[in-house]
Amino acid sequence: MIVYCVRHGESTYNAQGRLQGQSDRPVLSALGRQQSEATARALLGKPIGALFASPLRRAYETAEIIAARLKLEVRADPRLKEINVGVFQDQLRSDLEKHHPEALREWLSGRPDYAIPGGESRAQLARRGREAFEEIFGLDFEQVVVVAHGGLLVSTIKSLLNIPLENPPLALENCSITTLSRDGDGRVELLGLNQTDHLAEVGRGGPGDLVV
Repeated sequence: MIVYCVRHGESTYNAQGRLQGQSDRPVLSALGRQQSEATARALLGKPIGALFASPLRRAYETAEIIAARLKLEVRADPRLKEINVGVFQDQLRSDLEKHHPEALREWLSGRPDYAIPGGESRAQLARRGREAFEEIFGLDFEQVVVVAHGGLLVSTIKSLLNIPLENPPLALENCSITTLSRDGDGRVELLGLNQTDHLAEVGRGGPGDLVV
């Protein structure tokens, strides 16, 4: 199976530099909708049989735009939600050092089991993301699309590829495509990471909420 992992288009919070986590307040910006259309065009013509998405609005809106072009329905899965960032949620990244300096330092240490106060850890995120992907891998499709979030996708991909979660952090760009394959023996291979060539004509958004 081939899985095209798409991070959602730029949201209003991305444009502001505000942390989203599992907040459902941010929606796609005008650029985010254009990025989603460009991503749909990039995926058109591939033998894609299903599209799965986080139910959070910024991801679900992206998925709806792609699904309309591919003539597929959106299958929402709550396990594909972004990391719960607890006390960081809805805040500007620039304000974290002022309001939550200790929690920010702990997060930046990279410890997989550190949970943001009121939120979850990288390890918890990777477990639920991998569970969702393992279920998708078990379905009878040649190719699928998963529209989710930067943190969720990075943690899940690291887990599937047996890369330690504490390895150097990584951020996926808005509407980037990361491609995975899984063979009949269950081996997962990374075919492409954070690909953004299809966004050349519309523009690229900002970084993720929190690099993981």
